[in-house]
Amino acid sequence: MSRTTHDLAAEQAVIGAVLLASDVLGDLAVTLAPGDFHRPDHAALWETLLGLHAAGRPIDAVAVAAHLAEAGDLAKVGGAAYLHTLMRAVPSVANAGHYAAIVADHARRRHVVDLGAQLADLATSGADVTDVVAAGRAMLDTATAGGWPTLIPIGTGRHLPAFPAEVLPDWVAEMVYAVAEFTQTPLDLPGSIALAALSTAAGGRAEVEVRGSWREPTNLFTVVVLPPGSRKSAVFSAMTGPLLGAERALVERTKPVIVEAELAARVAGKAADRAANAAANADVSGRDTLLAEATAAAMQADAVTVPVLPQLVADDVTSEAAASLLAAQGGRLAVLSPEGGIFATIAGRYSGTPNLEVFLKGHAGDMMRIGRQSRDAEHVEKPALTLGLAVQPDVLRDIAGMPGFRGLGLLARILFSLPENTVGRRKVGADPIPADVATTYAENLTALVLSLAEWTDPAVLPLTAEANQRVLDIERTVEPRLAPGGAWGHIVDWGSKYTGAVVRLAGLIHLAEHLRDGWGKPISADTIDRAALLGDYFAAHALAAFDDMGADPATRNARTVLAWIERTGSTAFTKRELFRAVKTAQLATVADLDSALDVLDAHGYLRLLEPPARTAKGGRPPSPSYLVHPEVHRPAATVHAIDAARRTA
Repeated sequence: MSRTTHDLAAEQAVIGAVLLASDVLGDLAVTLAPGDFHRPDHAALWETLLGLHAAGRPIDAVAVAAHLAEAGDLAKVGGAAYLHTLMRAVPSVANAGHYAAIVADHARRRHVVDLGAQLADLATSGADVTDVVAAGRAMLDTATAGGWPTLIPIGTGRHLPAFPAEVLPDWVAEMVYAVAEFTQTPLDLPGSIALAALSTAAGGRAEVEVRGSWREPTNLFTVVVLPPGSRKSAVFSAMTGPLLGAERALVERTKPVIVEAELAARVAGKAADRAANAAANADVSGRDTLLAEATAAAMQADAVTVPVLPQLVADDVTSEAAASLLAAQGGRLAVLSPEGGIFATIAGRYSGTPNLEVFLKGHAGDMMRIGRQSRDAEHVEKPALTLGLAVQPDVLRDIAGMPGFRGLGLLARILFSLPENTVGRRKVGADPIPADVATTYAENLTALVLSLAEWTDPAVLPLTAEANQRVLDIERTVEPRLAPGGAWGHIVDWGSKYTGAVVRLAGLIHLAEHLRDGWGKPISADTIDRAALLGDYFAAHALAAFDDMGADPATRNARTVLAWIERTGSTAFTKRELFRAVKTAQLATVADLDSALDVLDAHGYLRLLEPPARTAKGGRPPSPSYLVHPEVHRPAATVHAIDAARRTA
């Protein structure tokens, strides 16, 4: 870059003036944006100063150095010594506004140079000459325009709410808060896994009666999305560990019953054998009577059922193994894992053929017919499968393309959670989980398991009249969102199950508050209201999850356009040029680009140039022209430095 398009001394003086007198920053921020600085380290420092100012934190050399050191970015901006160099470079703090004007003027000059380069790119791209001229005029009109906005990653533009742990029963909420603090993870992770733990404890043994024949089982599918290193395993261990203790308690309670049943089976079997031998050796006159007695003995022996050892939790099982376990465990099973390998497994990693039936029916409670190697096929009248997973972002994007996951409705059954990543901002030496909190959580979760373990037919939880009205209100609110063009129109499969999910959540909250007698009490309106807050949370996160998976056509097409921009290095283009490059079955007409370009514009990636007024009649109107945000093609090291400053601020 030519020396005439930046002034290093002015940039140093501006930042130094703020370090010497932080009260001038408010006025300077109106004039200067981080992108106005030529040097990347100056841009990163200005971004940090703005963030500290917005947070009401001190802005001086010592405080800024400590903040950057904690974030690991101090060396990237020249170290603490450079901060003092900046302060020494200030001729007079009183002239800070003058220095800022110099920096801003050079930024505008660089902008003009960039526009010239963009126009040159456009001229050599093969675009129509008319479009190039029109774009050039519009570019010049923007030469004194303000800076670019901060890029918002596609799929994360909406603000996602934090997990509302306060709506959970106290003993669950306290454990969620304690685990989040100790592991320094977002509340979303232990909160979502706590719901999966409650689902494991109660699933298959209770269902909510809404109205008429509409009943919802109390099992859930929850999936939390976090990158590697997020301490998912530690959270899983804390939140689901007590289930293994409850499983051991069930095993110890069942062992005597198994011994007694096995003994009864052997006795009945030997009696049947003796009766069969007697019938076989009898003469013709007495054979019919003995044959009838042998038949009765054989039927009595076959009627003796030996229970299997209880199992509440499985890990990465195949669909076939999950079906067998469901049949053996009376229809109740949970697949809990801090990894997402189960998705690849059911998509056919081992068999080569996707098998989603057990998961679809296991969520809905639809009757399953399962073939057993040792006996004829048997029915599981009301299966209740729980799914509680924590997966990496790449897994979330992969599952959208797995055969049948969307089309058959598996994704529609999942409550997604996309928490903010806390890695890099975690407190070292956080307080451990209080012993009394962990003990109460383990005891109560075990009590919930044991109180419902003996139920064969599910306990029915009715709604109070007021609670039923709350559910009707939710249905009335949701229905317009599902219409074509509605807020949930592109996730109508998920949205159609939303009210049922809220009812299931209410059932779990109810049972967790009435550990030993919840089956004998109706669900209150307050419980529905609390579940609805969880529903609002999961709805917001589902929209973000489906956006990230490309379920929204506009988002999917926006990614296609952005990939073309990055691949070609385009800094300016016309709509006509773009269409020729990305035309596909999904982008079949120029009009199909509109929603994608709107998404990119809303996220800051593009700027639409206003076309010049037409002075001649006739001829084809110029194609709309767009500028590309400079950060799209900025070197990765520079982007990382500025992003790090933005995050730590």
